[in-house]
Amino acid sequence: MLERLGMPFETASPEIDESPLPGETAPALVERLARTKATALASRFPAHLIIGSDQVATLEDGTILGKPGTHENACRQLARCSGRTVTFHTGLALHDSRTGRTISACEPYIVHFRSLTGEDIDQYLRAEQPYQCAGSFRMEGLGIVLFDRLEGRDPNTLIGLPLMKLTDMLRVSGVDVLRHQRRS
Repeated sequence: MLERLGMPFETASPEIDESPLPGETAPALVERLARTKATALASRFPAHLIIGSDQVATLEDGTILGKPGTHENACRQLARCSGRTVTFHTGLALHDSRTGRTISACEPYIVHFRSLTGEDIDQYLRAEQPYQCAGSFRMEGLGIVLFDRLEGRDPNTLIGLPLMKLTDMLRVSGVDVLRHQRRS
């Protein structure tokens, strides 16, 4: 997704504990994890802007939907989502390792699921196998057929990186994406 901005970047894994704290809400969790991921890499990248991101999905009652891991768990998860509204909370942080300043936010994106039959769910899961995806679907793939309606500022948020918010953060940090384009 960062390639869309046309700027050079490197990727690295911060290897942090992603366990929620007792009583922590989904928005607080993802923002904390995004900040932790970004700052955890500061010593490896001492003169960089470091992006951290994390995402969780919640049902209307606040129940967090994790990565299902298996076909059976994904079937149960999508059955719970059928005909309901699910909110995806994406935490985003931008850490400037030169100054130690971190800015962060949580961007919500709301998905209204169609009423799904067991057969719909099984066929979708066998086609896409999104077992490592929060919510048991891939928005950038066939998952779009599961939805009735989408609500949010930036559809990239649903895929896991709110690019509109990121460009806002970069601008605040002195980077104008349009003026820092790679030349082909």
